[in-house]
Amino acid sequence: MAIDKGNAQAGRSGASLASAGGGGTPGGGPRGPGSRIEFRLDAASGVPTYLQLVHQVEHALRLGYLKPGDQLPKVRDVVASLAINPNTVLKAYKELEVKGLAAGRPGQGTFVQATLSQVALPELAGLHKSLLGWLGSADAAGLDEDGIVALFTSALRDFYERRGGTGDRRGAADGGTEGVA
Repeated sequence: MAIDKGNAQAGRSGASLASAGGGGTPGGGPRGPGSRIEFRLDAASGVPTYLQLVHQVEHALRLGYLKPGDQLPKVRDVVASLAINPNTVLKAYKELEVKGLAAGRPGQGTFVQATLSQVALPELAGLHKSLLGWLGSADAAGLDEDGIVALFTSALRDFYERRGGTGDRRGAADGGTEGVA
């Protein structure tokens, strides 16, 4: 899981996003002019395609990659890049509108309207470094990706139970697809 200007794994939905950081987009994905993320899908995740797109936008908002006024990739670009039905993309964008996070502008595209709570960049960098160290330890212990996810999800659940169940647990409650970046 990387939290940088390259790619950020978006939880167990299996989807990932990339922030705008110049030039090309390794691995492909729709990111036309004016859009700050690229979408990726994981057909094996069990998460509906439209929700993978919604989760990626939410993660980008939490990490500060997207801000109000930023344009989301155009529907036609997402459709062309991911080979999915336009109605799937429209459903995702509609969900973001219902949540108050995005708004469509006829003839222009869909733009971010609001943001989600986020950690300041210096703290995020420190947490990222610590997490990379932990992931290295988990890998050295012989855990594969599914094992790492299972251990992290279990620890996250324990953390919130010990805390008294307060706070936004949507990510832990739905299998870690949200709030875990």
